[in-house]
Amino acid sequence: MILDKQTAQKTAELLLQINAIKLQPQNPFTWASGWRSPIYCDNRITLSYPMIRNYLREQLAKQLEAVYGKPDCIAGVATGAIGIGALVADYLNLPFCYVRPEAKKHGRQNKIEGYVVENQNVVVVEDLISTGKSSLMAVEALKEANLNVKGMVAIFSYGFSVSEKNFLDADVTLNTLSNYENLLEQAEKSSYINAKEAKLLSKWHKDPENWDPQLATQK
Repeated sequence: MILDKQTAQKTAELLLQINAIKLQPQNPFTWASGWRSPIYCDNRITLSYPMIRNYLREQLAKQLEAVYGKPDCIAGVATGAIGIGALVADYLNLPFCYVRPEAKKHGRQNKIEGYVVENQNVVVVEDLISTGKSSLMAVEALKEANLNVKGMVAIFSYGFSVSEKNFLDADVTLNTLSNYENLLEQAEKSSYINAKEAKLLSKWHKDPENWDPQLATQK
């Protein structure tokens, strides 16, 4: 869910400015899921730009409080959302923890790093939502530790139907600063992409799992 169109457009604009969004239809990326994609989003680069990271932390913090109220703790999803999650927690003056995709093989073998207490209210911070699988694994880990997960906020979501279904099935509320629709709108407006590329990106978004880069770039 997007709360504010202006914030969504501004967030997309900032991500495009620093090349956190990359477009390569001729040399598509391969995601961890195995999907081929003409576009790649790396929001970790935002941490290198103080003005932008401050904007994102403030907007995430405001959206988080508006939707869920002030929780007892903020949880970032490793590794991409550790930085932005810690910034949001600092802005709200709240404790912070982060969740690994799997428990460490050594030491204390933690899956959740940081001090948490059973029955605490927690909001999860993510940098990016694609299928939602890794994000929801973090939620499950927090629930297994008897924490009350109020929901999740993220910088950006691709808005795939599969992710919407995954969050619905898991009964987890997701709110994001921006999404794919606003990104394409802003990218075309700023001439980052042309009409042909916008059409290609829209077509890929409808069926990313079966997208064929060879067929897509032949015309």
